[in-house]
Amino acid sequence: QVQLVESGGGFVQAGGSLRLSCAASGRTFSMYAMGWFRQAPGKEREFVAAISWSGANTYYADSVKGRFTISRDNAKNTVYLQMNSLKPEDTADYYCAAGDPLISTTRFKGDYWGQGTQVTVSS
Repeated sequence: QVQLVESGGGFVQAGGSLRLSCAASGRTFSMYAMGWFRQAPGKEREFVAAISWSGANTYYADSVKGRFTISRDNAKNTVYLQMNSLKPEDTADYYCAAGDPLISTTRFKGDYWGQGTQVTVSS
């Protein structure tokens, strides 16, 4: 099992940037593919981005492609989400998740979840 703790959320104006971090503990971090999801008020949780266990492969939702970048540092047991050109519609609680490394990033599903970090983008 792996424990996940997100950080880096906050309040930012439209067009600004934030970097989210997700620190993992427990079982070997590099055993897992990692992903980010988000849930806006009154909406269902949606996929944002995923990265393979090695970091070689990434996959993004169309809504964030070209603006967000997922990366990982296996030596630090941390996955990141760099968010640029933020829009008010990016406002949500952001969750990181760990999943099966054998599944393609295009079909990433989280098996373990963090508690989330809130991102608010003002217009």
